[in-house]
Amino acid sequence: MAYIGKKPEDSFRGLALKDTFTGDGSTVVFDLTSVAPNGGDNEIEVFVENVRQEPGAGKAYTLGADGSGDIKRITFSTAPAISDEIYVINPGRETALVEIADNSVSTAKLQSLAVTTAKIDNLAVTAGKLATTLNLSSNTITLPSTFVTTTDTQTLTNKTISGSSNTITNLANSSLTNSVFKFADESSTVTSIPLGGTLKFNGATLNGDTLEITGGTSWQAVKTSGFTAVAGEGYFCNTTSSAFTATLPASATQGDEVSIIDYAGTFDTNNLTVGRNGHNIQGAAENLTVSTERAAFALVYVDVTQGWLLKNK
Repeated sequence: MAYIGKKPEDSFRGLALKDTFTGDGSTVVFDLTSVAPNGGDNEIEVFVENVRQEPGAGKAYTLGADGSGDIKRITFSTAPAISDEIYVINPGRETALVEIADNSVSTAKLQSLAVTTAKIDNLAVTAGKLATTLNLSSNTITLPSTFVTTTDTQTLTNKTISGSSNTITNLANSSLTNSVFKFADESSTVTSIPLGGTLKFNGATLNGDTLEITGGTSWQAVKTSGFTAVAGEGYFCNTTSSAFTATLPASATQGDEVSIIDYAGTFDTNNLTVGRNGHNIQGAAENLTVSTERAAFALVYVDVTQGWLLKNK
């Protein structure tokens, strides 16, 4: 539609308000009912006894903030006389933005695929705003180079961490379950070792975070008096001064070995006694007396019935 003259304003403006006051000869401050639009002196019309007053510093009045900080306080430079009629025409309303109420935007109001990285500004979408379960099966998620969880309860299930430079750190003891370590030998034969199982290298057992691999029997310093043997160790026994007893371990498992050598060739004069310590020796519930000069032998534990058996003699 065409217009002659100034085109009407496009923006909506509310109906003007009128505030009425009566002078008392001393009061110079009067507060409007509503905030003046844009806070401008010239946006309102002030009349005293039907005479329009000029706004501004050094003029008839100024417009400023009231005790609450709202721009709706008129301060006259001179108090209107007693019974003077004062009225103010406020032509509109305070300009304000329309805000959406909290928790009022539903899923249906969001366009599909509209929430992108660029739309998540300054961490505005927090964990409390996300659904408990997010179905991202048809999408690709790219994690940052550093991925931090807020608690110790997150779980990756049936997933593979690939790449030659990936490292997993800060894993507590026994925190990996239902998995296996795989080793390939020179022929590319893969051996799987389940977590929670036992890993042995030629009889040496991986226990906790320490693996001790030795080249066979661990020989001890020369013994000249009675002692209790330890599985896997060898003993040079010197009975030159007197006979004594080498006591076998109190507990034993199949394959445990104890080795003994006559250090000075004196077992024939001062016998060495091997104490059975509750286990059979050669199937008998008796200690073993060694009286052969330069004897060298090993005892291997087999089971409760036979106990310790001579490996060589």
